[in-house]
Amino acid sequence: MSSMRRPSKASRDHHSVYVVYLRNPKGDGKAGYYVGMTGLAPVQRFKNHKQGIKAAGVVKRCGERLVPRLYAHLNPMPYAKALEMEVALADSLRKRGFTVYGGH
Repeated sequence: MSSMRRPSKASRDHHSVYVVYLRNPKGDGKAGYYVGMTGLAPVQRFKNHKQGIKAAGVVKRCGERLVPRLYAHLNPMPYAKALEMEVALADSLRKRGFTVYGGH
């Protein structure tokens, strides 16, 4: 038996996408969203942004709260799927007319 075991599904599927509500990011009085992906719990990642740890400046300055209704049903997922979902989620919000940051 090989010492190289395949990771369990649970250990592979630990990435998440998340959405942060941004208050007035452009200074024009309009709200926006930030879309990201993480290997952490979205709540922890948001805290890190607010504390300046690997932070997106717009989230540190304007991030108000997470918006789980936009992403919770999607998580968790493998890394590759999270990369794709981050882009798709950001594109979906942009198509609905929102200002969106992140979502690379």
